[in-house]
Amino acid sequence: MLRNNLIILSVLSMLIAQFLKIPIGYIIDRKINFNRMFETGGMPSSHSAFIVSLTVGIGRINGINSSIFALSFVMACIIMYDAMGIRRAAGQHAKLLNIIMSSENQNENKKFGLPQIKLKELLGHTPFEVLGGIVLGLIMGFVFPL
Repeated sequence: MLRNNLIILSVLSMLIAQFLKIPIGYIIDRKINFNRMFETGGMPSSHSAFIVSLTVGIGRINGINSSIFALSFVMACIIMYDAMGIRRAAGQHAKLLNIIMSSENQNENKKFGLPQIKLKELLGHTPFEVLGGIVLGLIMGFVFPL
């Protein structure tokens, strides 16, 4: 039986964030898409919720002056920066490549032996989506009983 409350807290925060993507997606697109629960990207960032709740939990247990809190805080910053920067840019590149690979360019694609696959475009997060994950992580980190 798992008794590490920090792992339970982090995973629960991530699952809640993934679940919230369904109603938030409905509000934005006016259609229910249950697949959003299993995809990366979107509002809120589950990576941000996961790492922020872990960091808050560590701060509550070990104190904000502990080395483990410092490590978790730095990792949280790296993960959130990556979500907004590199992963988001990769999604934008995928969108552009999908346009290039579209049906109007099929003859050119066949010349080079390129497969007709559509790349996943929703990879990273906007700063607002990361902020949503941060808020969820903070709430979970302070409310969850440790």
